[in-house]
Amino acid sequence: MSGASSSSIIYPSRGQYCGSLTDNMISLSHLTMRLAGGGHQITILNDVTLEIPDKQRVAIVGPSGSGKSTLLGLIAGLDRPTSGSITLNGVEISTMRESALARFRRDHIGYIFQSFHLIPTLTALENVLVPLELAGMSTAQARATELLQTVGLGERLHHYPVQLSGGEQQRVAVARAFACHPPILLADEPTGNLDSTTGQHVMQLLHSLHRDFGTTLVLVTHDRAMATSMERVITLRDGRIESDTLTNSAHRVSESSQ
Repeated sequence: MSGASSSSIIYPSRGQYCGSLTDNMISLSHLTMRLAGGGHQITILNDVTLEIPDKQRVAIVGPSGSGKSTLLGLIAGLDRPTSGSITLNGVEISTMRESALARFRRDHIGYIFQSFHLIPTLTALENVLVPLELAGMSTAQARATELLQTVGLGERLHHYPVQLSGGEQQRVAVARAFACHPPILLADEPTGNLDSTTGQHVMQLLHSLHRDFGTTLVLVTHDRAMATSMERVITLRDGRIESDTLTNSAHRVSESSQ
């Protein structure tokens, strides 16, 4: 992948970060999600409790309909649980007012969608600038440019999404998600619409940026190989946690830190 190395990114100085500088953890307590359907309620998630330490890389896997994307959406504050609590970076978000929750999402959470969700009328650079300008960052233009160079799109700054390949669009989405240096990054099937080679490049990019930014990374995937490249794999089935295991990747990280 071409472009500047991640070491060339212009990091905001203390006080200029869009997100928090404190340790963070994702904590879910007795989380249940039910939706009305066919005249009765359907349980999507059933009494899910888990904690994810700061900076951990976690994959959520499971068959279709197991509740993976619903769980990620709840963590992101995109939906409200039927019951239970969600605490991010020490802040309980389940009962936040919508305006406060929107600000919290902007400052603490980066989200990567399977379908990219770029604004079609904005260039690659302008898409990455959106969260930076909303946060009032004075170096927004320089930071957005450096991020796009880091993901290998230094020569695509002024291209619109329709002029970019699927892999290039997802790299713009990755740059946008990391723009505000969020303490939490969530990715819902980030390679689902990409061929295997491009998907591997996107995952390498995510791992590299996670290492450089120290973000807590949680992704949903159907790809077992991708899941085992993370430190921890949580398997959902029928709305419940079926298994929760550390991978060989986690053991390597632990050994390298000793």
